[in-house]
Amino acid sequence: MRKLRQAGVCLRWWRISLRNDYRLNRPGITKECHEDFLDDVNLHVQIALIFGSKVLQYVTNLCNGKYDFLERLPDPLLLHIISYLDLEDIARLSQTSHRFQKLCTSDKLWEQIVTVTCDTVTPGMKVLAQDIGWRQLFFTNKLQLQRQIRKRRQKDDDDDDNDDKGEPEDS
Repeated sequence: MRKLRQAGVCLRWWRISLRNDYRLNRPGITKECHEDFLDDVNLHVQIALIFGSKVLQYVTNLCNGKYDFLERLPDPLLLHIISYLDLEDIARLSQTSHRFQKLCTSDKLWEQIVTVTCDTVTPGMKVLAQDIGWRQLFFTNKLQLQRQIRKRRQKDDDDDDNDDKGEPEDS
């Protein structure tokens, strides 16, 4: 086998069996430089079977010099970065992958956006956001929000009055 340069692909495997025949087998290893790996269809099949097609695609992209640094960042850091984007950019980003679609529609992101864009977030707004979601809260205009918060307060007051009187609550 050719000597590896600084970068290469290494696949190690262990045979796990209850049979005594394989008890003394050592782990196997395959090492290839990037160019050889890209041409080795059998190794591609093995990696896809063991790790799945996404891992194979990721390794192939790395060997081709295509690095996706955003994909490697943790979700909390990505949410922080996304919260600084314009709304149109968030909508476009959500269409790029399943992961970004989840992040761009997550309540954590929209909670960050609401708390940054609104002057004050009242406890009533927080309760309403838990019910309808932070994204929906962001896109609801102020008059509708005030009306929904007022309705929620009235409902809570009515529930408290019923509890005080000992009457059963409606389900």
